[in-house]
Amino acid sequence: MQIKLLHEDAVLPEFTTGNNAIDLKVMLDKPYYILMPGETKLFGTGMAMHIGSEDKKLAGFILPRSGLGHKHGIVLGNLTGLIDHSYTGELKVSLWNRSNDPFKIMHKDRAAQMVFIKTEFPVFQEVEYLDKTIRGDKGFGKSGVK
Repeated sequence: MQIKLLHEDAVLPEFTTGNNAIDLKVMLDKPYYILMPGETKLFGTGMAMHIGSEDKKLAGFILPRSGLGHKHGIVLGNLTGLIDHSYTGELKVSLWNRSNDPFKIMHKDRAAQMVFIKTEFPVFQEVEYLDKTIRGDKGFGKSGVK
């Protein structure tokens, strides 16, 4: 996979300790940024990549880091980011402070993670009726809460 480093402090990502995701670090032009309660801000990662899978089925998904979300209320502003196989711009992370407290984001902090997943391209066929299933059209909690 092609990676272009755009910031002097950026480094090639790696899968550490057998993890399924790479960490995305924010690159700031100052030592830190205070993300205020309710604020959403876009942060650059200092790198661009070309996923470029030949079959066009590999995509990158940017996900929040569970500790930041659970302990500090810092999640992704767009909840999940999709990086298509053909995108070659800088990877950016939208961070949202959903807590009641300001949060200090340091230069090179691990702010999000990215996984790579194969996707499919089904052929759509319009029909008058859908096949019957046990669940049918029951949704929004109708399958139970446990």
